[in-house]
Amino acid sequence: MSSPQGMPGAPAASVRRSPSFLWLWGGQTVSVFGEQFTGLAVPVLAVTLLHAVAWQMGVLGAASTAAFLIVGLPAGAWVDRWMKRRVLILADVVRAVALALVPILWFAGVLQIWHLIVIVAIVGVASVFFDVSYQSYIPLLVQPTQVGSANSTLEATAQVARIGGPGLAGALLTVVSAPVLLIADAISYLVSVLSLLRVRDHEVPADPTLRQPLHREIADGVRFVWGQPLIRSISATTATSNFFSTLAQTIYPLYALRELGIGSLGFGITLSAGAVGGLLGAVATPRLARWIGEGRVIVVSAIAYGLVFILVPVASLLHGPAAVVVLSAGEFVTGFMVLVYNITQVTMRQRLCPPRLLGRMNASIRCFVWGVMPIAALISGAIAGGIGLVPTLWIAFAGGLGAAVFVLFSPLTGMRVLPTELDAQAQVTPEPESGAPGEPTPEGPGPSDPAPSAD
Repeated sequence: MSSPQGMPGAPAASVRRSPSFLWLWGGQTVSVFGEQFTGLAVPVLAVTLLHAVAWQMGVLGAASTAAFLIVGLPAGAWVDRWMKRRVLILADVVRAVALALVPILWFAGVLQIWHLIVIVAIVGVASVFFDVSYQSYIPLLVQPTQVGSANSTLEATAQVARIGGPGLAGALLTVVSAPVLLIADAISYLVSVLSLLRVRDHEVPADPTLRQPLHREIADGVRFVWGQPLIRSISATTATSNFFSTLAQTIYPLYALRELGIGSLGFGITLSAGAVGGLLGAVATPRLARWIGEGRVIVVSAIAYGLVFILVPVASLLHGPAAVVVLSAGEFVTGFMVLVYNITQVTMRQRLCPPRLLGRMNASIRCFVWGVMPIAALISGAIAGGIGLVPTLWIAFAGGLGAAVFVLFSPLTGMRVLPTELDAQAQVTPEPESGAPGEPTPEGPGPSDPAPSAD
């Protein structure tokens, strides 16, 4: 028997019984699968067909995430004003059209690296609006008690798509050219549009009479993020980790394809290994949260992610299949830990934030934790061009390991159950140790969710 919406402690109906959630779920699964083709095809296209060098890869990487720094904050305020499903649909249409331009320019014989950079930047802007709306839309589509389950379900199936996508893309690249693969992603975005058109929700347009000047609404979101101790710690760890992981990811295609010589198929295999780890991480997150504690699992996953990244530069000592094995092992464990971390911290953010601030809260965090990525991409290209690929990866390892400091020295280390919006009104203190892992304390959290991205 399902509980009334928002009633804490009572069992909620399965989120998979909601037709609208099923449409969203199906469309996003197809879309994420298509994105895997782009994730592999764009760097392969840049490195092998357009002969990009380190600094150009840095600019390309910066272009893909620059929008989070440039338009991230106002996007959150705008999304809170607009109907979120409409934003999702429009963003998918823009991404489909932009990606379709790449094969058109290629077959016309005029595609250059700057075309790819501009197109990736356009896709990045659309992705900002999609991602902010997407994370803000889930709490509006399902019951409060179903938010964690919805996040876990979406992430688990996204990881399933990420498992087969890179490997299949790598295999296809031995038969077709990289620009052709981008057609598949463009089609996947159109499938997402069709599924979103079938979704029905109960979102009410924001009252225009309550609207404030844009800069004040942006400030409200930033103030909430900065003023909430747990979200502030999470944001600092995520931003630092993203900076140093981007330092590595920007040059990873050059490292794998040229330095190690593992080929596009081996490159795709390593990415698929990361997706397998991510799938298992998404599935295991509820159990790990109950076993270790919801707050502590965030800390443990952040530390473990930093430690295992050492396998990436260590692979430089190997070549061929041995390098693929080591890189795949590293990708597997990091994928697992990233999903555990993201699902738990995103659910925590959604619990703590008042509904009226969801868009601005998500945008403020995305601007901060993703805004460092274009800066890191540019720095990565410059450093790698100066001191080499492998030394740059060692710098990324050291910095990524240090990122865990912010959550390690925070109240999260003593929390078995994460707080809710009501708890955010009081000073956050560690939960008492009494009681079984995952059970409510006497104060009782609100909806109990089993499970990010940043996410």
